[in-house]
Amino acid sequence: MSSRETNTDVILIGAGIMSATLGTLLKQLVPEFKIKVFEKLAKSGEESSNEWNNAGTGHAALCELNYTVEKPDGTIDISKAININEQFQVSLQFWSYLVKKKLIGKPQDFIMPLPHMSFVHGEQNVNFLKRRFEALSKNPLFQGMEFSDKPEKLMEWIPLIMKDREIKEPIAATKIDDGTDVNFGELTRKLFDHLKSKQVEIKYNHSVNDIKRRKDGLWEVKVRKGNGTIVTQTAKFVFIGCGGGSLHLLQKSGIPEGKHIGGFPVSGIFMVCNKPEVVAQHHAKVYGKAKVGAPPMSVPHLDTRFIDNKKSLLFGPFAGFSPKFLKNGSMFDLITSVKLDNVLTMLAAGAKELALTKYLIQQVMLTKEQRMEELREFIPNAKAEDWDLIVAGQRVQVIKDTEESGKGTLQFGTEVITSADGSIAALLGASPGASTAVHVMLEIIKRCFPERMLEWEQKIIEMIPSYGMTLMDHPELLQQIHASTAKSLGLFEKEFVLN
Repeated sequence: MSSRETNTDVILIGAGIMSATLGTLLKQLVPEFKIKVFEKLAKSGEESSNEWNNAGTGHAALCELNYTVEKPDGTIDISKAININEQFQVSLQFWSYLVKKKLIGKPQDFIMPLPHMSFVHGEQNVNFLKRRFEALSKNPLFQGMEFSDKPEKLMEWIPLIMKDREIKEPIAATKIDDGTDVNFGELTRKLFDHLKSKQVEIKYNHSVNDIKRRKDGLWEVKVRKGNGTIVTQTAKFVFIGCGGGSLHLLQKSGIPEGKHIGGFPVSGIFMVCNKPEVVAQHHAKVYGKAKVGAPPMSVPHLDTRFIDNKKSLLFGPFAGFSPKFLKNGSMFDLITSVKLDNVLTMLAAGAKELALTKYLIQQVMLTKEQRMEELREFIPNAKAEDWDLIVAGQRVQVIKDTEESGKGTLQFGTEVITSADGSIAALLGASPGASTAVHVMLEIIKRCFPERMLEWEQKIIEMIPSYGMTLMDHPELLQQIHASTAKSLGLFEKEFVLN
């Protein structure tokens, strides 16, 4: 059974942080735009954006060692860290604007101030961390970062990690108080509540089955409603922002830009502690160094999290494997994503990534006690009965052919694909993802609506005062924005007392 529906201006597929951000930006720029959102689940923010499926680090490259690479000459390349930090500053400015304009409320529901730290052991790693600190701390974006290799100082910073630790080799940490913990699930829900108040139609329990271009230039989207009815919707612009589900729909769109791209799913498992006396001893996000052979998204970290007005500790991630592209996906997702145009790319990636495959197999086979042993590298006296396992979200790493690395290269990051005429865009990939959503969605707007950018520029600058500039090169503006966003988002306090 099927029926036809009317045309709309914009269709957003997937009710996660990306669609929420793009919809909110477009509604600010063009209030008269008719926007429809289709989400296959019953609520928004239930897949990769959900607070239990997302590390919530508020990726600003303050603590993630994989964003700063050691070059052959021993110097530290901080360019990626700078880019990610600049992008997170854009997100902070936009969220601050929404709070100040009373478009979303109670920022403490979705963002909390929290120190970000890096922690390493071994002479080589300590040496690396010191050089990384020296390179970053000269940059205005990383002002206030501290370094210490003194156990008594580290005991002040991270008592839970230092207690009962046998120090047989050099250890060191960096600390910066400007970090945050972000509940992207709650932020997503707030943004969709706002969009609903602006007459955006949000259709839950609606799965997009197909998408194709019509001769008149409109995109035709076939949607299966919860009762099985198929409805057809047309739009001038479509955004595919459904996490791991984006790849299949991008392939169905038939655009040339979507060819020769594959995806490899990796799931994450975290250990969570809710025991108040343990949780009270740790107040930071502490990132270590990934093991040899581990993918960048498997960097071990011990995080304080604020979820549902409650403080918890999470440790992980341990990698897992499922052929599903979404937690609520199909066991056939991986195999059905292999097409004639990407089969060689996928096979080349399989041959290249044998170490990753071996690592995933080892991770899947770990017992709880073996996971506890990894946790004890962070918390020496951790007890198994205090920690439970939770399965995090599915991440689909993009596989594509690149000039630098050749055929079948696994991409660790966020990828935006747009058609040549800008009428359709898709978001693929993983971290830093949600943290840089505002920057990424502005890039999509720039690519897909180039003829209107001049008209929209003033409004964009009102929402994001640093738009078109790098804050690193404007330290005075950086200080102003930092003070302004911290005030409106409530990030001055060092520690919040939860109700």
